[in-house]
Amino acid sequence: MKPRHAVGNRTRVLIVDDSALVRNVLKGVIGAEPDLEVVGVAPDPIVAREMIRQLNPDVITLDIEMPRMDGIDFLERLMRLRPTPVIMVSSLSERGSDVTLRALELGAVDFVSKPKLGIADGLKAYAEEITEKIRAAAGARVPRVNLAAVPARSADAVLSFTGNPVGGTEKIIVIGASTGGTEAIKAVLSRMPADAPGILVTQHMPESFTKSFAQRLDGLCRIAVKEAEHGERVLPGHAYVAPGHSHLLVRRSGASYVTELSQGPPVNRHRPSVDVLFRSAANVAGRNAIGVILTGMGKDGAAGMLEMKQAGAPTFAQDEATCVVYGMPREAVAMGAADEVLPVQDIAGRVLARLAKDRAFRI
Repeated sequence: MKPRHAVGNRTRVLIVDDSALVRNVLKGVIGAEPDLEVVGVAPDPIVAREMIRQLNPDVITLDIEMPRMDGIDFLERLMRLRPTPVIMVSSLSERGSDVTLRALELGAVDFVSKPKLGIADGLKAYAEEITEKIRAAAGARVPRVNLAAVPARSADAVLSFTGNPVGGTEKIIVIGASTGGTEAIKAVLSRMPADAPGILVTQHMPESFTKSFAQRLDGLCRIAVKEAEHGERVLPGHAYVAPGHSHLLVRRSGASYVTELSQGPPVNRHRPSVDVLFRSAANVAGRNAIGVILTGMGKDGAAGMLEMKQAGAPTFAQDEATCVVYGMPREAVAMGAADEVLPVQDIAGRVLARLAKDRAFRI
């Protein structure tokens, strides 16, 4: 389905939350923006269902835990019967992160985390993030391409390779993503065979979510996937996801690559930042790295990918048609940083083909 666009000059938003406090705070935050309009508030999905029919909102903010019908059940029905861009409002608990990841699998565009304490002040502090995500959602593709149509561990989903890690620890793959990236990353990693080179991943995500995200991927992929720790050797057949509290970089230690976590300042307002990962790959691995930039709003990663390309690394960007939000890849393409622009389901195959070509050339 093509992106929805707001009617006129304002994006029409429906707020669905069982907390009157949260409804009022979100209404104030969203309504204060001249290009956004709150067309309704609902205390539960049953009320929301009728309001959606009457008001036809451009974007819905949806609480996960509500009476009468929980947010996940409602989201699943909504995406099946009336696909609409949805921003989930989630707690920062471990259960909240697991359920939020399920919501993203079902088609939610993005999520906003509820603070554990001081909800009113916390949500107001997130005002810019909330409104930016609503704007991005208004132009998102919903429902997204069904990236999970083939079970990740099936022989048809996982691509074959050489039977040996290509170049040992010499080659490395770095991947960056933001909005819509959880499913796009899954589409790439689930197709990687067990002998793929080591992979480092930066996805814009709070620290309470990255461990759950990595564990979820680990259960779906042939390669081992984990949240990155400082000073780990980067092994073939493994992927390392940047923790939400730190930048992820790659460094050399003798003949091996190792991970480095940094508490440096945010870059492009993000920590972890894709630019930080890509620049480290350009400096440390050069032509032995491969860069992949996936769906996401903003420009994080574009400049770093250009540095990778200038260092001789092959670079790939997800195409507009399969992006939830064509922001980061668009910026990379506009800067001339991407060698190839591909549907997300084709990226793993092209990366492996490039690695095989490089190996054959060396032999």
